[in-house]
Amino acid sequence: MILAPVPLTPDRDIPAPVLTELTALYASNREFHALSGDFPDPDDVRPEQVAAGLADELAHPDAEVLLARAEGRLVGVVVTLGRHPDPADPDPWIGLLMVDVGAQGKGYGRRIAEGVEERFRAAGRDAVRLAVLESNPKGLAFWTALGYEVIGRRPDLERGRPCAVLRKELGKELGTGGAGA
Repeated sequence: MILAPVPLTPDRDIPAPVLTELTALYASNREFHALSGDFPDPDDVRPEQVAAGLADELAHPDAEVLLARAEGRLVGVVVTLGRHPDPADPDPWIGLLMVDVGAQGKGYGRRIAEGVEERFRAAGRDAVRLAVLESNPKGLAFWTALGYEVIGRRPDLERGRPCAVLRKELGKELGTGGAGA
């Protein structure tokens, strides 16, 4: 699997073929969009909506949108934030990790999360945080299975939706060559 920054045109737009792939990935996650309310109609996710959402993310100077590809196909997207807007928060954040529904259950989400953790570890970061909507028990189960611990609860910054805030100490990598890798 390859994890790489989303390509942008000189005008900082997402190229049309990549936007088409991203729109299909977002549209495949109807259940998540229905509970998050991120799109007005989770049954009709449009390229311009995806482009606007990602442009908002990329407007943050420490944000990065990474695409996960396997066998030449887009299987996931992750949005990270190197510095939280709250200066008292020292940790980088994962803002979104989404895997194409057709590719779920194959380990891509875990591999994307591990890739992001390794990027932050290589940058000298000690931990990473994220927020999971309280209405998303599948998301909470995914992150806790990866070693993230709930450290608090608060509304999200954009819409005031109730969230669990999770954190994972990065420390040194324990090794990935075992039988479960």
